[in-house]
Amino acid sequence: MAAPLRVLACGDAEGRLEALFGRVRAIQDKSGRFDMLLCVGNFFGSTSDPEWTEYRTGAKKAPIQTFVLGANNQETVRYFPDFSGCELAENITYLGRRGVFSSTSGLQIAYLSGTESQDEPAPAYSFSSKDVTELKTSLLSTPNFKGVDILLTSPWPRDVGNFANSPGKINTKKHGSTLISDLAASLKPRYHFAALEKAYYERLPYRNHTVLQETPQHVSRFIALADVGNTSKKKYLYAFSIVPMSLMDPAELVKQPQDVTENPYRKSRKEAQKTTKPLVCAEEEPACQFFFDLNKHQGKKRPSDVKERGNSQPKQAKTPSQPTGPCWFCLASPEVEKHLVVSIGTHCYLALAKGGLLPDHVLILPIGHYQSVVDLSPEVMEEVTKYKSALKEFFRSKGKRYVLFERNYKSQHLQLQVIPVPLDCTSEDIKESFITQAREQQIDLLEIPEHSDITQVARPGTPYFYVELDTGEKLFHSIRRSFPLQFGRAVLASPALLALPERADWRRCAAGRAEEAAQARAFRRDFQPFDLALPE
Repeated sequence: MAAPLRVLACGDAEGRLEALFGRVRAIQDKSGRFDMLLCVGNFFGSTSDPEWTEYRTGAKKAPIQTFVLGANNQETVRYFPDFSGCELAENITYLGRRGVFSSTSGLQIAYLSGTESQDEPAPAYSFSSKDVTELKTSLLSTPNFKGVDILLTSPWPRDVGNFANSPGKINTKKHGSTLISDLAASLKPRYHFAALEKAYYERLPYRNHTVLQETPQHVSRFIALADVGNTSKKKYLYAFSIVPMSLMDPAELVKQPQDVTENPYRKSRKEAQKTTKPLVCAEEEPACQFFFDLNKHQGKKRPSDVKERGNSQPKQAKTPSQPTGPCWFCLASPEVEKHLVVSIGTHCYLALAKGGLLPDHVLILPIGHYQSVVDLSPEVMEEVTKYKSALKEFFRSKGKRYVLFERNYKSQHLQLQVIPVPLDCTSEDIKESFITQAREQQIDLLEIPEHSDITQVARPGTPYFYVELDTGEKLFHSIRRSFPLQFGRAVLASPALLALPERADWRRCAAGRAEEAAQARAFRRDFQPFDLALPE
């Protein structure tokens, strides 16, 4: 990988150049040289002349290559002689009214000077919707556009606080620019810097893709910086390292941090679109199932709920369907190999897997006939959850953790495969193994939020493959064409996890009935202290 660039970003300088550049010198003396300084907000103030004259005339020189945005008010327009951008002094460059700056190293910086204006043409210290449209068009028309490395604006984007950590006293639903929100949503900057509010706010990173509908993309980070030399000691200078997007390994670029949130602008963009687009039926709204609505009691419901709005009758409990032919897993069926059953609850039972990957490879199965988790009634789902908790405790007592997966494809009865792995197999190891092997087979296996429920991302009757760790972390793939039937098992059998490649196919692992019965007895005995089906 290319060496990262070391960058400083600064909030409103307000003409306090000695304070700003003095601080930059101190940082460089302590931490080494940085490649550039990016200034957002008001670089000049109403009393800038004395300090600025020394830099403009060359009596003093900025200690670092400095790039600044343009005026945000009429008073400071006079400092910018060429709105298309120019050198203001040695090492101090005005980027221009709007555009993209590409450094020699490949770093791509989009910028928009001024504050939002409804007028057309906008005043010299403002931007209009036309400016934003032209900037977006210049980038989005680029072949294979993925986003920009950095976006510089002076105002905050409206709604940036949605789904995020608190921005303090700043009400992001009332402060900031809606045009900049739209710009940030379109340009997908890895870093977005803004100022003007005299506040420091580092928002949690947010996604630029729709979970389960789009392949993963890089995350964005929004950072607002305070004014230079403020008496409240709020942060006005931000240091970071960045490798240009164009030089990064794609897999590294799209890694999702654990604290990633939903995109703060997606909902506001959809609402804006509603004012110009006719209403569509629930089936045509792909965003209905997105996770940012899961914990809300108001707002849109999932499509299955929307269809029921006109029905005032209470929702009927789901009942098991009838199998179309002999079922090997309905407990009442004569086809069930009952010597493998190790626990029977009220709605579910546990059975050892036939030809298991390991002797304690177990299945959670509904007693009645349900095809997938999505079809389960609430009481059955509740018992499935209890069995998962019991198995977690059981395997942890043996120095193991479990990986659970379901393949709702070419199967007629729900089988939750639960396979123990050593405790030193971390969540990241397990997820990386599944995602890497999925990518090799052109399978889009996406991570979904831990708090989400599988019923919120998959519709009944839709084929899917689903992985769940005992931590609650989940991976999901919506099956559209074919899917390798042994995929989940093969990943767990791979050298990176259990290193049992010869057991990837269950048919090679079949044991005699007596051996199976002995394994079931041993499991039943060990599991007894954890078995929810037994009275306490």
